[in-house]
Amino acid sequence: MANILVCDDDKEIVDAIEIYLLQEGYQVFKAYDGEQAIKILKQTTIHLLIMDVMMPKLDGIHATLKIREYSSIPIIILSAKSEDSDKILGLNIGADDYVTKPFNPLELVARVKSNLRRYTMLGNLNTENNALFQVGGLCINDDTKEVTVDGESVKLTPIEYNILLLLVKNCGRVFSIDQIYESIWNEEAIGADNTVAVHIRHIREKIEINPKDPRYLKVVWGVGYKIEKQ
Repeated sequence: MANILVCDDDKEIVDAIEIYLLQEGYQVFKAYDGEQAIKILKQTTIHLLIMDVMMPKLDGIHATLKIREYSSIPIIILSAKSEDSDKILGLNIGADDYVTKPFNPLELVARVKSNLRRYTMLGNLNTENNALFQVGGLCINDDTKEVTVDGESVKLTPIEYNILLLLVKNCGRVFSIDQIYESIWNEEAIGADNTVAVHIRHIREKIEINPKDPRYLKVVWGVGYKIEKQ
């Protein structure tokens, strides 16, 4: 069963989350600031991190930035702030999901399961022979989960990888934001515009020479996104 690290400076919140996760059979590790979380991550195999934004010593934003330098594990950000700008900031710095306090513990557990499922799928080998997808200089090997552009390796988060794979597999087809969200998150797309747009921008920054004039990942205004046939 998966190892989950819960990091929040409020011990009661950490203990409450632990109870729900233990009921689902997960192994739970606890930290109370960003520095403790990073130390545990380096010493233990962790499959998913739930982390608060506002913490002493090292906050959740800066901790996520440091973690993303060497790890692509799913990160769910907890925050008392519900403004879109804060949600976008969390996603911008590499978080995979965002839950606003106060939250329904069952919703958090559902998001944990969803993110772990995507992460597990990313790590599993695809037994099909047709695991290599290429569009121009962009290449995805779905056996090894490797993405290269003109021979250079590109590091994507699990969500970024799954979005890109969806679009590359269906090269030339336009997907609406709602279609992308529902395909990747497996839930109804309600207010998904910002969430998808942030991940699309991240993918562009990683695979495009000039993200403002993309060769591969194109926007079709008023409709959605597609990978341009080369």
